[in-house]
Parts: sequence; C-alpha cells; structure tokens
Amino acid sequence: MKRIRVLTVDDSALMRQVLATLLAKDPEVEVIGSAPDPYIAREKIKALNPDVLTLDVEMPKMDGLTFLEKLMRGHPMPVVMVSSLTESGCQTTLRALELGAVDFITKPKIDLREGMEEIAQDLIAKVKAASVARLRGQEGGRYSDQKPRASQLASGPFSNAMIKTTDTIIAIGSSTGGTEAVKDVLMSLPPNTPPILITQHMPERFTKTWADRMNSLCRISVKEAENGDSVLPGHALVAPGGYHMALVRSGARYTVRINQDPPVNRHRPSVDVLFASVAQYAGANTVGVILTGMGNDGAKEMLTMKQAGAFTIAQDEATCVVFGMPKEAIKAGAVDKVLPLQDIAGAILSHVGC
Repeated sequence: MKRIRVLTVDDSALMRQVLATLLAKDPEVEVIGSAPDPYIAREKIKALNPDVLTLDVEMPKMDGLTFLEKLMRGHPMPVVMVSSLTESGCQTTLRALELGAVDFITKPKIDLREGMEEIAQDLIAKVKAASVARLRGQEGGRYSDQKPRASQLASGPFSNAMIKTTDTIIAIGSSTGGTEAVKDVLMSLPPNTPPILITQHMPERFTKTWADRMNSLCRISVKEAENGDSVLPGHALVAPGGYHMALVRSGARYTVRINQDPPVNRHRPSVDVLFASVAQYAGANTVGVILTGMGNDGAKEMLTMKQAGAFTIAQDEATCVVFGMPKEAIKAGAVDKVLPLQDIAGAILSHVGC
C-alpha cells in the first residue's frame, strides 16, 4: 500500500506534534518530516519530496503566503493551509486559496479534549483529497489561472427584458477548490442575473470574509445569508459556515431559512439541504450547479431537482480540483450537462435567457 507522505510546516513544535498525531490515525498517511519555518521546509521538500504539505499561515522569517507563492512558482505541490479563526487569518487563508493552495483546516486547539476524532477525520480527508488534486499549470488542470471568456464578461446596460423570468433561482454547491471555482462563475455574471444561492463547505467566519471578497469583485451583490433574507435578482446569498441554508416561499416571495439542524453528509452547511429546498419550492424554475469538491454532498438532491424539472450542470473532471461531488451527481443520473468551468456561466445565462 502506497502511503501519502506529508510534511508539516509550523513554527510551533507542539502544533507540529498535534498534526502528526492526528494524521497518524490513518494508516494510509505518513508524516515524513516537519519544519519550523519556510527555509527549512524548502530544504526538506527537496530532500524528502512529500506528496502533500501542511502549511501554517502565520510564521516567522517568511509568512505562509510568501512561501506559498514562491513554492507554486518553483515547485508546485498540493498544500493544505492551517489557519486561525481570526479575521486576518480568514483573509490570508482565502488569499492562499487564490494562490493555489488546495484547501485549509482551522488550527486545532492544543488543549482540546473532545472532538479530536472529528478534527482528525477532517484533516485526513483534506490531505487525501489534496494528494490527488489538480494544480494550476498541470495539463488538464483547473481553470482558475485563465480569464473568463470575453463573451461571458458582457458589459454595458442590462434590461430585465433579457431575463426569461424573475422567479428563476440558481443554486450552486461546491467544496474543495470551490472558492475559486465559484468566483470564476460569479465574476462572469451580469447585474441582472436571477437570484443565486450558494453552499460552499467552509467553517464559520470564513464564509463572511469570502462573501465580502466576492462582493468586491463581482457585478452582482454577494453577502453571507441571514435568516429571512429575501431572494432577489442580482444578488447571491452564501450559506453561513456552521449553518444550513434552505429556500422557503411565502406566496410569490422567496426567502432563506438559516438553521443549525444536524450535519448532512457530514457537512453543515450541506449542499443537499439547499438543493432539496430549491426542488421543493422552486421546482422546474431553477438551475442547479455542482462544482469541484470531495465526497457526495449534493448528488442525491440534485437528482430531486432534475426530477422536478430543473436544468442541472456539473463541472467536468478536467477543470475540477477534486472530481468528487460532480462525479457522484453524474453517476446518480442527476446532471443534464457536464461542462468545463469556463463554460458554466455561459450555460446558465443561456438557459435563463440573458
């Protein structure tokens, strides 16, 4: 059995030991070494050639972002960032994903006595996903390095007459690699795009920082959803980390309900929760999109959406960071079109009449 060889980089010796202990719980993962700073990490990467790197965001001598950027230029490899839950930690982590990190985990609390098994499962799953992820610059790799097509970046005024119906709702689900994939889609959409609901697997605090970042980049408005928010054209609502988001309807008015019901498919927020509610309350007047991510969240209820008459799209394998969630949706017979990431916004706009 070939084991996944991991190098941990963190200035805290105790944190390096915690990460090694958590990863040792899986026989398929082997921690082959550790480094207290990027300079030692660079030498150990050359000597040990690890499959995956875990990298602390905040380190002395050279910060994690600077090292990541240099690493991705000179020696691209799968990286899982280890981030704090501070505001600056959230912003830095999201920038790391833009630079090419595959995923991130929130830094385990060293004095934690409970919940370590769940933390270990999450860390191991992300390391395993990273070991098979596609990186920027690889042939057939993800699309994030490229610019959206000019035809998708239409400029100038948009009239509501271009939209088939104001009741159309677009539901998007994603996980590993999804922060950049969703960005590519949203940045290609005009201001009068029908309402968008997004479930991206992400912890608390990170979703607001990410939504604010998307809002600064896109022509549509993007915000972290709050309970009772109206679902409106030209607006995208992001499920808050740690909470499910579901569509509800009262007469002709759509809103979202935010709750902390138990995780579904080990996730909260869950894509299945969003897709099930969209199928129930919006039926055929919806577009469902499933993007890169590990696991099977979203597959079951995307089929429910399709059976209710929705138009459904999955990102293709060649442009996914991890072809898990789209693969399971395709396997379930839930997908009308399988498209490369760069074509998804155009397919959405074509279907809704923009």
